[in-house]
Amino acid sequence: MTLEAPDAMVPEQNVLKLERQRGGGRPLDRNEVPMIQFENVSKTFKRQRVLDGIALQIDLGERVALIGSNGAGKTTLIRCLLGEYVHEGEVRIEGRSPRAERTAVLARVGFVPQLPPPLKMPVGQLIEFSAALCGSDTGRIAALAERLGLDVNRVRQQPFVKLSGGQKQKILIAIALGRDANLLIMDEPAANLDPEARKIFFELLAERQATSTMLISSHRLNEVASLVNRVIELDLGKVVLDDRVADDVSLAGRLACRIGVKRREPAFEKALSAWAFVGSADGLEWHGEVAGPDRLRFLGMTSRYVGLIQDLQMSETRGQLQVVA
Repeated sequence: MTLEAPDAMVPEQNVLKLERQRGGGRPLDRNEVPMIQFENVSKTFKRQRVLDGIALQIDLGERVALIGSNGAGKTTLIRCLLGEYVHEGEVRIEGRSPRAERTAVLARVGFVPQLPPPLKMPVGQLIEFSAALCGSDTGRIAALAERLGLDVNRVRQQPFVKLSGGQKQKILIAIALGRDANLLIMDEPAANLDPEARKIFFELLAERQATSTMLISSHRLNEVASLVNRVIELDLGKVVLDDRVADDVSLAGRLACRIGVKRREPAFEKALSAWAFVGSADGLEWHGEVAGPDRLRFLGMTSRYVGLIQDLQMSETRGQLQVVA
């Protein structure tokens, strides 16, 4: 089998087309206030330095991947940004302190945590509380959840803690995007979403990218590479990488895909069905659609069955990508 693909389809180190611009971010107008600013921010827990002199500026419209291994300082940095921790140095969101003016500042911030909080309140009450807190509308939040594939009316009376992982994630995303936030902070936001919900999630982000700054935390760069235009890596509490990324992938883009196989294989058929692919009567040809930002994830899945695949074709609706195998 042969594979012809542009850089955007090959392994992670070639995907990014990083433009080495230390300190990343577009040039800032002197009269413009950065969306996010960290000035010499440090944080210590029990004599252990978790953040060490962080200095960063993130501007409106940037979509930033915050990456690093466990213990690198990502979660601590986010909690400082949300005003949860006392720390050394200055943290500002649009020039204001998220700790000193927390209610006013966070009303304009949408946050999706990696681990859903163990809330026992009913889903309907959680949505009402969240909408009132940020001056949003419960109908708007419910509509976003429905776009993600969750009917709020069916779970309205259920305790939030009793929902499945995917249902919790959809509710939290709907709450975050259901407010007039110009800063979205998301920690592994699509981790518990099925492929169809991921497509819709990327479309929702695309609708906000012109008016919002996005900070997306992840352990793995290949999970978020196609979502961002800047990568910041932390290690031992310090910034070790801050680079711009070629911004070639449409968040709302989709890829039509056709796969031909030599023989039927139940495990592969199950994997394709999870991506909402439909097979032919004889099970030797499969058709489906993949979200543009999910292309690497999908190809990673198909690579496990490389000996089984006879041909693979992918094409963007705008004709920017063609892969033939």
